[in-house]
Amino acid sequence: MGEKSEVLLRIFGVFDITGEVIVMFALIAAVAVISLIVTHNLKEKPGKFQNVIEFAVEYLDNFFAEVLGREKSRKYLKYLSTFFVFIILSNYSGLLPVVGITPYLKAPTASLSVGIALGAIAFVFLQVAGLRAGVKNYFKRFVSPVFFMLPLLILDEFIKPASLALRLFGNIFGEETVTSELYNILPIGAPVIMMGLSLLFCAIQAVVFTMLVSIYLDEATEIEEIPVKTKKVKSKKIKNQKTHGQTQAQNQLS
Repeated sequence: MGEKSEVLLRIFGVFDITGEVIVMFALIAAVAVISLIVTHNLKEKPGKFQNVIEFAVEYLDNFFAEVLGREKSRKYLKYLSTFFVFIILSNYSGLLPVVGITPYLKAPTASLSVGIALGAIAFVFLQVAGLRAGVKNYFKRFVSPVFFMLPLLILDEFIKPASLALRLFGNIFGEETVTSELYNILPIGAPVIMMGLSLLFCAIQAVVFTMLVSIYLDEATEIEEIPVKTKKVKSKKIKNQKTHGQTQAQNQLS
């Protein structure tokens, strides 16, 4: 499926450095530098650059809060935002003129290996978050509503990261393939239009991936609420009121 990544360098005979890995490391380094610059000199009256970063963080916080609620959104914002920023930057890197032309530079998300890695990271993240939210609830959701659903629900846990990886890779690789074929058929005009659509398309893929992870996270960390026995509480309250009323009546008679 797709083109095989060309190995440019092999470290210790184990780690393969490909064009996707080079771009991925470059993106990580760029985000790290920008983060250090922004956090090093924060101001109460922010400048234009700090305003842009704060707007982006606030937007992501509100976006995840709509799915998870404000409390969970703040708790897992760092993890979910990392997914979003990495995916959208990886997608947009494929639109740069120098990326894709040479084997030394390729968009990371156009590789199935990167998609599988992101799916695996999401899988581990969801399991850890579920266990930390409550071990009892974590295992209970595999046998709810009935016990014989256990094999299907366990299988579903492994299907989720696989579907995330294949969806991301399939859409990005398909978009790049269509753009390349249009360029071969009609070199002038068509690729420009397709690249314009790709600006929206790449953002949508990042939103879809992180939204699905957020939904899975909400399911994994859901805590079953214990119903309050209102009838017994109400009856005890009425009984206490009657006893108090009888005591007052006896005092008045005496």
